[in-house]
Amino acid sequence: MNIILLTIVSYLSGAVPFGLLVAKLHGVDIRSKGSGNIGATNVLRVIGKGWGIFTFILDALKGFIPAFVFSRLANLDSEWGVLFGLAAIIGHTFPAYLKFKGGKGVATSAGMLLGVAPLAAGIGLVFWIICMAIWHYVSLASIVASVAIAVSVWVVDKGWVVNIALTLLAALIIWLHRANIKRLLKGTENRFGKRKTGAIG
Repeated sequence: MNIILLTIVSYLSGAVPFGLLVAKLHGVDIRSKGSGNIGATNVLRVIGKGWGIFTFILDALKGFIPAFVFSRLANLDSEWGVLFGLAAIIGHTFPAYLKFKGGKGVATSAGMLLGVAPLAAGIGLVFWIICMAIWHYVSLASIVASVAIAVSVWVVDKGWVVNIALTLLAALIIWLHRANIKRLLKGTENRFGKRKTGAIG
């Protein structure tokens, strides 16, 4: 299959706003509720835990399928899975369907990581769980997990293409959380389980 075509399909499928669609099933425009983010965390807070988890799984599959499946369908090296996964993440974060205003890419990134670097994904998950258990900030847990993943891929050495790509991905996720970082520094960020802002996608 054509690499350019698979990249385009990865972006377009990644751009599907599952959080928005799930919320609309309940008659809610998720963009006008909670933090206004279309990601799984905001869906969880506004619609409910089960639907938030369901949205997370769908968003994660948007990253996993291009990263893991597409490269194998095209009989390509695993490094191409990184390209397809990144295209899906960009689609989720900057969806053409929503005037390029999407989520923060955490769930989709997790899916992509599971497809190309499962050990790094596991390390990131451990750090995410620890941070959530201690501080209860979803945004902080996501930032710390991103840094842990960026470091771990260099230690494990998945190859320079994967290493650099995942490092840049971690930088993107941190940049997308810049508003959360400001609130964390001010002490106004919302802890999980309390209503306010700070949802991530």
